[in-house]
Amino acid sequence: MPALKGECYNDLIMKLKREEVLHIAKLARVGVTDDDVERLREQLSDILANFEILKKVDTTDVPPTAQPNPLQNVTKDDQPADSLLPGQILANAPLKDGEYFRVKVVLE
Repeated sequence: MPALKGECYNDLIMKLKREEVLHIAKLARVGVTDDDVERLREQLSDILANFEILKKVDTTDVPPTAQPNPLQNVTKDDQPADSLLPGQILANAPLKDGEYFRVKVVLE
């Protein structure tokens, strides 16, 4: 990545402290090991350095946009149809209990 007006990429890197990474992990409710803290410290520091570079880019002539690519609806129009009978719906269910789908427990 080219340096900006005499600045070096390494000069822009704001190294996070271990305590800051632990605080971020706590806010995100993510458990981290000591190895994770060091790895995340490097990765998050690099991300912050990239934001510092982006903050210096002149976007005066760039119009604000929420989406860089044009969006289009790729769904088709709804076609009204008769509902299926419960027996038809459950015909291919791997597990059923009466007229209900039976699924594995998600939360205990």
